[in-house]
Amino acid sequence: MNEFGGSALGAGPVARHGSRTGESREQHTLVRHLGAVATAFARQAAARHPAARPAHPPPKEQSDPTSDTEATPLLVRDVMDASASVRDDASYLAIARALTDAGVGSLPVTDKHGRVMGVVSESDLLAQAAVLATRYQPGARGPLVRRRLHDSARSQTAEELMTAPAITVHPDATVAEAAWLTSLSRLKRLPVSDQGGHLVGVVRRSVLLSALVRDDASIKREIESTILAEAFPTTHETVAITVRNGAVDVCGRMAGGDAERLLARIGGLADVTEVIDNLTTT
Repeated sequence: MNEFGGSALGAGPVARHGSRTGESREQHTLVRHLGAVATAFARQAAARHPAARPAHPPPKEQSDPTSDTEATPLLVRDVMDASASVRDDASYLAIARALTDAGVGSLPVTDKHGRVMGVVSESDLLAQAAVLATRYQPGARGPLVRRRLHDSARSQTAEELMTAPAITVHPDATVAEAAWLTSLSRLKRLPVSDQGGHLVGVVRRSVLLSALVRDDASIKREIESTILAEAFPTTHETVAITVRNGAVDVCGRMAGGDAERLLARIGGLADVTEVIDNLTTT
């Protein structure tokens, strides 16, 4: 179990002469995204709690020579973008112009020292826009939603309109940690702040997903160059690899023992969600 209470998603199942049906590309991508995030957190949990690892690891010469080398986790600073922002005393019209100029749906709100105070979005401006356009004043009494609309309609500055407190992430956080945060908060753009709370950038949800999930071509290259070429060099003319949305289809002819080892190696690769066995054993 990982620190969020869920089990880490390991290698995908090996399917015998089958394929996926009835699932959209978006569903495949979501499964790969969640698997990558969960696996990354499981590794981080093991690193934070050394007692959970074997006290006496096997000597180097007894280690599995076919195991993959773990890559250094990608950090938020590696994928974040520079971000526009609005000051806490910015007017409604100034905020609207800033959102339009930046071509985004939300912007961080900062104080005079550059510290992140909250986030202001298009939805925060809608009630005020309605008042300006129609002169309609929503009543202060009634359900909570109506009272909030009334408050928004009376707000004049970014500090009054923004959603606070701000949800931010540190630039040295891992991409997996930022992905969890964006998933839980449902934010499309997450402000990045330093230890003092100062805005240093923003990271987009779509960028986090791309960083966590490798494309099919990259998976295929790793299988062919790392697994087939190094561990099974005689199979380059007898085995064909096809990857679609993380599902790896293995076709061709191999010896029975080699086939089992090959399928296990492929199933252990990051971002592989399924291994479809269409091998004929000899």
